[in-house]
Parts: sequence; structure tokens; C-alpha cells
Amino acid sequence: MAEGNRRYQARWYQTVQKRLPVLRWLPKYSLQWLQLDIIAGLTVGLTVVPQALAYAEVAGLPMQYGLYSSFMGCFVYCLLGTAKDVTLGPTAILSLLVSSYAFHDPVYAILLTFLSGCIQLVMGLLHLGFLLDFISYPVIRGFTSAAAVTIGFNQVKALLGLQNIPRQFFLQVYYTFSRIGETRTGDAVLGLICLIVLTGLQQMKNRIPTVYCMERFSVKISKLIVWATATARNALVVLFAGLVAYSFQVTGSQPFTLTGTMPQGLPPFQPPPFSKVTPNKTVHFGEMVQAMGAGLAVVPLMGLLETVAIAKAFASQNNYQIDPNQELLAMGFTNLCGSFVSSYPVTGSFGRTAVNAQTGVCSPAGGIITGSLVLLSLAYLTSLFYYIPKSALAAVIICAVAPMFDARIFHTLWQVKRLDLVPLCVTFLLCFWEVQYGIVAGVLASGILLLYPIARPPIKVSKHETIILQPASGLYFPAIEFLRDTVNKQALSAPSLRTVILDCTHVNSIDYTVVIGLTELLREFRSRRISLIFISMQAHVLQILQAADLEGFYNFKSLEDAEKSCEEELCRINEVLLDGSDSILPTSGIIQ
Repeated sequence: MAEGNRRYQARWYQTVQKRLPVLRWLPKYSLQWLQLDIIAGLTVGLTVVPQALAYAEVAGLPMQYGLYSSFMGCFVYCLLGTAKDVTLGPTAILSLLVSSYAFHDPVYAILLTFLSGCIQLVMGLLHLGFLLDFISYPVIRGFTSAAAVTIGFNQVKALLGLQNIPRQFFLQVYYTFSRIGETRTGDAVLGLICLIVLTGLQQMKNRIPTVYCMERFSVKISKLIVWATATARNALVVLFAGLVAYSFQVTGSQPFTLTGTMPQGLPPFQPPPFSKVTPNKTVHFGEMVQAMGAGLAVVPLMGLLETVAIAKAFASQNNYQIDPNQELLAMGFTNLCGSFVSSYPVTGSFGRTAVNAQTGVCSPAGGIITGSLVLLSLAYLTSLFYYIPKSALAAVIICAVAPMFDARIFHTLWQVKRLDLVPLCVTFLLCFWEVQYGIVAGVLASGILLLYPIARPPIKVSKHETIILQPASGLYFPAIEFLRDTVNKQALSAPSLRTVILDCTHVNSIDYTVVIGLTELLREFRSRRISLIFISMQAHVLQILQAADLEGFYNFKSLEDAEKSCEEELCRINEVLLDGSDSILPTSGIIQ
């Protein structure tokens, strides 16, 4: 009895560990881990605060919502995440999607967060993560490249200080170039300086040589300072721009467009809004859901895709395992809880995750430090954000999304498989019109390319004394008409033909529509006094056809058996033809 209780408790603890991964690494936590996690958390925090302000602009929301969205994921993922490197928060991709589906309205954005979290939780509980496998790599790269162009060009107006530019991409391009003469010199100069500094620091970071143990202490310190400066470049550039703007404000002139006033303090903890009150009417929950439409599928799926892809990449790089379904649960709980603190949908950030990994984070506990830094910023620093020039934030976004544009993928696919350029280009081009149309069209194009070999399987034709046709794969309902047309065409090409052999060596699966199609094909051949016989049929496929009791169905174990049988039956066939019978071979049978 005691042994049974211990086994039950062990199984129960394993189940709890699976759902609360924090219980796996917390017992092993050490002081050394704590030191590294604090450094990583502070470094990521210095990155996430300026990016959060900038991404809120991309989402079309007041800038405080970027900070509201940046801390909940840090705490939830610490408990539920299975990757030590991943950090959750606002990203360029999801901010663009929120801009499309939340209509620049915080109420819609928060409700979208709640519903996305619910959908992600259900997917995790039902183990539906495999659905992400149907989004092909060309579709992902087409979407991210188009998003990089869209988001980057969206910031040009802020970089130049232009006002009242539409957000729709094609109108944005037109009005930006037509009103280029209205550029504010101060914004343009500061924005370009920020771009140059950010690019220079990024290149400097990429070229820092490896630190070796035998190097002098001064050399190590120099490399560390350069690395820290380059890593915290966003925070430093925003701080520099804010000081410049503040100095002009003190002198009584302001050549820059500033962020403006931002509410100070933590967001209220309250349920997400399920209706919206306007001066004219109340928009109810059903109307809000209907308005968001495809966003309820696109936003949670793209969020999951980003997080799982990033987690897999860094888990492989740093030699540890992740649980994709647990990642879905972590994402779902993050968005669900985030909706109670006015967050818009979040996902894993590749850039911040890379910073986290490079600083040597040892556990998801580094996220606690990052989340705490965001909360401190909300509580005490929001009044200082007033002086941040919008052109500086635009430079931060442009530098963040520039690596997302992958020009090499077009050349690579041209060299490797040109057909994959179809979903890539379809997604890339249509995403400039509407994001959801681009993604859906790309997935459909990939699906067509995936299904085409099923609908038109290669059929090898060999002509000897008889015609032998060998399908190269399983037979499913889209392929049956193609198979019938091919068999009929080959049979009609030889007027004196008496036997057609269908070699089913590679046919590992069929469905009921194929059974019906074969029944009709056998009937057609019987009416033409031609034998259609099957060979090398796999046992489970043969069982299906036996159960269907096809009239005229005749199967041989091998081609040799079929040819031998045909020779033996030749005399009998001639007698049958002279006699005028409708049958050449027995009604049905199996030669073993």
C-alpha cells in the first residue's frame, strides 16, 4: 500500500513538473546563476523599455501600452516556460498585426489579447501545435520581409517629422513622397544621427573579438565596455536624444517632435473590456469579435509561431530541450493574464532573446529582473519619457526590423526550388495590401503545391506485351480521375490490348472515393473486353478492396505471377471472346 502511494505521488509530481517547469530548475538554482540572471535581466530591460515605447507606436496605441505589455510575460514565462533564453513581450510583427486588427483602439487591443490567450491555451491543452507545421518557411519569410518593409517605411514619417500621413502602406508611400518638402529639419537630422549611431554600434558588436583567458585585464575590460555599450545601444541612443531635446526645451525652443505626456503609474488590474461605450452607442462583445474577424486566427497563430521557432532555435544552439505544447500554454497564460493589465498581444522576441542568451542567462528567472525594471520605469520614469523625440524611436524601430528583411531567400529559392518562390512572392506582395490576405494566400499557395503531387501522382508506364502502370505514391480522392484518365489513355493507345496491369507496390493508402473510382474503371474495361489486374498490393490496401467486394477485381502477388497467369489464360481468353462472354478473368480473386 505504501509502495503504491509513493508511486502515485511520484507520478503526480512528474505531472506537476511538466506543467510547472520552474520546479525542474529551481532546486538546482545557485548563487552563480543568480548573478548571471541579474546581469542578463538588467541588460534585456535596458533593451525592452525603449523598444516597448517604439512598438506601441507601430501598433497605433498610446506609448504606455508598450510598457503595459512588457512585464507580464517576464513573470509568467518564468513559471511556465521551458526555454531559459526566451523573453516575451511586444514585437514588431505582432505590433503590426495589432495595428491591423485593433483599429488603433486600446479597448480592441486588450480584448484581442484576452481572446488570443484563450485560443492559445486551448491549442496547448489539445496539443494542436502541429497546425503551425502547415505554415511553410517561404510563407514565413515572405511575411516577415514584407512586415520589415511596412514597419520600416511606416517610421519614415516620424523620422522626417511629417504629420497626418495615412497608415495604409500604398497611401503612405504616396503621401510621404508627395509631402517630402514638409520635412522638419530637426527631426530629420536627429533621426539620421540616431540611425548612424545605432548601425555603427551594431556593427561594432558584431566585430568584437573573442575574450581569451590569457589576455590582459585591461583588454578584457575594454572589450566588456564595448560589448555593454553596443548591447544597450537602444537605451543609450534614446537617452542621448532625450537629453538633447530637454536641453532645447530649457532654452525655450524645440526643433523636435516629442513623445508627449504619458500617464505615470502601474496599469490598473481589471478584467478586459467586453464592450465599448461610445458617445453614440455601445459596441457589444459580438460586434467587437466580428470586427476583429481574421485577427482572432492570425494573431494567436503568428504569436505561437514566433515563440516556438525562437525557443527551438536557442534550445538547439544551447543544447537543451523544450516542450512545444508547454510553450503554447505559457504563451496562452501570458496573454490571458496580460489582458488584465491592459497589455496588447505579445510573443517571443528574437532580438531580446539573443541578448538574453549572449549575456549568459542561466534560467527564466532573468525575466523577473527585466519585468521589475519595466515596472519601475512605469512607476517612476514616465514623466521623463515626455522628452523622447519620436524620430529617435523611429530610428530604433528601423534598426530593429531591418534584419527581418531577407533578400537572400529569393536567390536561394531560385537556386534550390523555384516553385517555392510562388508562396513566397504571393505572401510578400499581398501583405502590402492586407496582412491577413498575404498570409492566407501564401498558406493556400503552399497547400496547393503540397496537394498537387497527391492529385497528380507520378505514374510510371512500361510497355511490353502488356501495359504496366505503377503509381509512385498512395491514392487519394483527388488522384482517382487522373489515374482513370491515364489508364484509359494507355489502353486506347493499343487497340489490340487485352490486359493492363496496375502495379500497386508504392500504394500504401487509399480511400473510399478511390474504391468507387476503381469499381467504375473495372466496369469500363469489362465492357471493352480488357482485363485490368492488380499486382503487389500491400496487405492493408488489399483488405480494403476485399471488403468492398469489387466485381472483376483480380490481384497477383508479383509481376511474374501475373505474366505467367496471362500466358496460361491465353487459350481460355480466345474461347471466351469467340463465345461472346463478358468476362475474361474470373469475377474476382487473389493469387497468392
